[in-house]
Amino acid sequence: MILAKLAYKSLLNRKASVFLTLLTIAISVMLLLSIERIRVDAKSSFSNTLSGTDLIVGARTGDIQLLLSSVFRIGHANNGVSWQSYEYITNQRGVKWSIPISLGDSHKGQAVIGTTLDYFTHYRFAKKQNLSFSKGHAFEAINEVVLGSEVANKLDYKLGDNIVISHGMGNTSFHHHKDNPFTVVGILNATGTPVDKTLHIPLAAIDLIHGGSNTEHAEHEKHNNLTGHPKQITAFLMGFESPLYTLQIRRNINQYKKEALLGIMPTVTLKELWGILAIVEKILLLFSAVVVLVSLLGMLTTLLANLSQRRRELAILRSVGARPWQLFTLISFESLLTMFIGCLVGCALYYLALFTGGSYLQSHAGISVNIAMLSYYELTLIGVIMVAGFIIGLIPATRAYFYSLSDGMSIKT
Repeated sequence: MILAKLAYKSLLNRKASVFLTLLTIAISVMLLLSIERIRVDAKSSFSNTLSGTDLIVGARTGDIQLLLSSVFRIGHANNGVSWQSYEYITNQRGVKWSIPISLGDSHKGQAVIGTTLDYFTHYRFAKKQNLSFSKGHAFEAINEVVLGSEVANKLDYKLGDNIVISHGMGNTSFHHHKDNPFTVVGILNATGTPVDKTLHIPLAAIDLIHGGSNTEHAEHEKHNNLTGHPKQITAFLMGFESPLYTLQIRRNINQYKKEALLGIMPTVTLKELWGILAIVEKILLLFSAVVVLVSLLGMLTTLLANLSQRRRELAILRSVGARPWQLFTLISFESLLTMFIGCLVGCALYYLALFTGGSYLQSHAGISVNIAMLSYYELTLIGVIMVAGFIIGLIPATRAYFYSLSDGMSIKT
């Protein structure tokens, strides 16, 4: 108890150097825990982008390419699916619902998707959560648009605003459909998925803005006319009454003779995609390990530097009866106490970072951060840091053990 009190007072006596050491340890712990939580939650958010969809069907290409283009709006689909094939497949026995999607247009760099009202009814994200509206409602006429939350916030759009769709994806377009402006009638709640960065218009409007139909009565067209009869769509999502139907129809789609189509199971393809990105996980873990190692080496350097300045102090302790093993215990306890306080401060900074940066990560990176108690794995990481810090602290403690009284009291030149 006396050694613990002495170690505490010794740390207070060296406030500047101890503070820098604590700060280094705290930041390393915060970074380690933050990277680990972001790694886990990014994987979870990535997998939860689409939930409850059994099949995604598009033109025959790679599984991952179809997933990225249809769900994440990354890349472009080389071909589409004919409307006749869509109707034939979705009318098969066991099909519970289907969502046609048509891509290829944009608005100020944000993707535009043509779809039906089934999109707002059956599309699920995270753990089968429904899309919901923060303002307004789903489109009811062919010239109406529903915005994702990020589109509305980024471009500062409100209900009733008029927007113009551009042909082609990306920030630059040379063909704007100025003759067919759309009125904002709904804004979706944030989902942390590509839905937030998407503008949703009726499927029939895709033909309309490309000159496929007469627009005189567009404002009066309601639910039954919002689908239209497009020549082709980019892809479509499907839900089935039973997993057996999923496997059966998927096989039939991949063997479809009238058109080269591909049906993928999104959950399987997401796992495959994350497997390809596993190198990113390893890099993040390596980065975390390097940060912790640098902080431990910094603590060791500080302890050794302080020890050289404390040789006379240790010698005085020896002169009043302190034994070598007590000096060893004192220095060890100081390093352990420093690590413990540093880890506590690091945990506090970690939760502060989650509370302040969680919303930013969800809105800008689509990562839904789970603010919860430290997991068993995270506690294990902290325990490993504590043990590593204790081992590092044994080095200066061992040197202190072998310091002699005459070495501490003598004057060096």
